[in-house]
Amino acid sequence: MIKRILLVSMAMVLLFGTPTISRAESAIEIIDNEFQNITISVQESVLHISGANGQVVQIYNVAGVMVKSIKVEGNDRRIELNLNKGCYIVKVGKVVRKISIK
Repeated sequence: MIKRILLVSMAMVLLFGTPTISRAESAIEIIDNEFQNITISVQESVLHISGANGQVVQIYNVAGVMVKSIKVEGNDRRIELNLNKGCYIVKVGKVVRKISIK
């Protein structure tokens, strides 16, 4: 009787307790075009940004405080900064540049 119970138990484990292994192949391609064409330049107090259509420009002072945030409309934009003289950090998406206002 015990042998029969063990045999039935073993059969149940083998039939229903076997783990199923499945494999899937995946191909992930990440393309980061954000760095390709964004250019940041400054002349006196005018910031020139190109290639950043739809991006947000964030300007920080050297203490890390955001002093201005502007959404770029169009592929080529000139922005009058109206900031005090000094060094600032300009961030457009993942592109970061240091500028100096004289």
